[in-house]
Amino acid sequence: MEVTTLSFSNIHEHGALFSNVLRARHENFITRNQWDLPQADGMEFDQYDTPASRWVAVHHNGQVMAGVRLTPTTHRCGIYSYMIKDAQDGLLETIPTNLLWEKAPIGPHIWESSRVFVSRHVPARERMIVQMKLGCEMVNAAREVGATSLLGIVPDASRRLSRRFGIVCDPAGPIMDFDGVDCVCVNIALATKMH
Repeated sequence: MEVTTLSFSNIHEHGALFSNVLRARHENFITRNQWDLPQADGMEFDQYDTPASRWVAVHHNGQVMAGVRLTPTTHRCGIYSYMIKDAQDGLLETIPTNLLWEKAPIGPHIWESSRVFVSRHVPARERMIVQMKLGCEMVNAAREVGATSLLGIVPDASRRLSRRFGIVCDPAGPIMDFDGVDCVCVNIALATKMH
């Protein structure tokens, strides 16, 4: 099992891994969750998949087991910034505007974590290991770009799970129903995590 952080600077060094991440996202978010998202050639993508982002993938023998996208809160692409801020600003119809208690932060030290998934094909006995590897590399990748804090939307139940491997997700907004799953915006302070 390998863990790789992809960027537009190193994407060419990893063969089909980036397209496999987008295919795994398609399977998870479009096929399984039935979300209406942009897609092409069996890959899911959106306006936040830009050269400013990073993608963390847990993979084995070409199969993507889990992934997450990291996006700087300072980045802009046309009218878009980052998903949570754009939702709060009313630019996204599928995410409520009241997902945060405060104004969405912008700063070079704050990055957004989005499109987090673990493939349904990961055996139950390996899920915890895969989640731990994904969480550790997410923290490392964020620190590498100068982030001291991550902001993301997670299932409320996963906040307890994250604590098991050293990631504390502090609520930053109310618990909301996303397609029958209780989710919440969280802040993850990176300064003290996973030394």
